[in-house]
Amino acid sequence: MKGTFIAVVAGAAVLGAAALLKAWPLINVIETGKTPEYPDIQPRLYRAKADQVFDAALHAVNRLPRWTLVSYQPESGEIQAEARTRVFRFVDDVLIRVTEKGESSVIGVRSASRVGKGDFGQNARNIRAFFEELDRQMHQRSGHD
Repeated sequence: MKGTFIAVVAGAAVLGAAALLKAWPLINVIETGKTPEYPDIQPRLYRAKADQVFDAALHAVNRLPRWTLVSYQPESGEIQAEARTRVFRFVDDVLIRVTEKGESSVIGVRSASRVGKGDFGQNARNIRAFFEELDRQMHQRSGHD
């Protein structure tokens, strides 16, 4: 009886893992506007100068849990960060680019896992979390509460 129970539990675990693998594409690099598997993850346009958006992006990186600022170059508009996963503490490398476009700025983000062939959607979650926090930062800076 005990052996049957273990076999059933193991079988359920295998089926559950297989279902999880099918839920996410087997990729480990996501980039705004360049990853067809995630059509919702696109570059963002903000109606503000690049230096203002860059500053807000730096603050966003610093406010995100398990994110570490690695380097930033205001002159090129690039910010590099590391995002750690909650459970296994895997590291994803995040590159943020701020480009001025007239009176507005465009933000592009690339998140890439250092290990593995599939990220279970983590890189997409990294980008979405960054944009959510950046939206908050931009909203605060615009004087709206």
